[in-house]
Amino acid sequence: MLLNENLATVLFIMLVMMVIQNSFTIIPLIVLITVNIMLFGFFYGVIWSWITSIIAAAIIFIGVRYYFQDFLLKRINTGFKEKIEENGLLFVFVGRVFPFIPTSMVNIAAGVSSIHFKDFLIATSAGNLLFFFVLGLIPLGIVTLEVDYYILGIFSVIILVVYFSYKFISKRRTAS
Repeated sequence: MLLNENLATVLFIMLVMMVIQNSFTIIPLIVLITVNIMLFGFFYGVIWSWITSIIAAAIIFIGVRYYFQDFLLKRINTGFKEKIEENGLLFVFVGRVFPFIPTSMVNIAAGVSSIHFKDFLIATSAGNLLFFFVLGLIPLGIVTLEVDYYILGIFSVIILVVYFSYKFISKRRTAS
């Protein structure tokens, strides 16, 4: 009953929490997804987490691109920036699916680079949907340590397919 009366407030608070997580990565993502699942159920919790993560990533990307890019370009290694620009969509997608790079760093690095906003949103949407679905299973107890290895293997295969598809398409574009 309390959630029904304050639904807009709860949705807004969870959006703000996701913006904070995407800015500084001080709040573990699994905590936000778990809270959303507890509040809204599995399906709506994962979907709301996914939607808010896309909105938050877009806010950070745009903020970095238009307000902090000059400041950050002075502090970023140009070689790193060039590598991101070569494979921008793939960099963002891999950064979303495999949590080895903090979310905030993916957003900032993409915002500083010349990656198109559309590519950033596509990679963020696809990568976060996969990753959030798997993270959403953890609070339900469906994913255990034994299953994690299978999921990691499946994601590795998906990443390899995406990577080689991307390379194939980019070679065809440069050949034409």
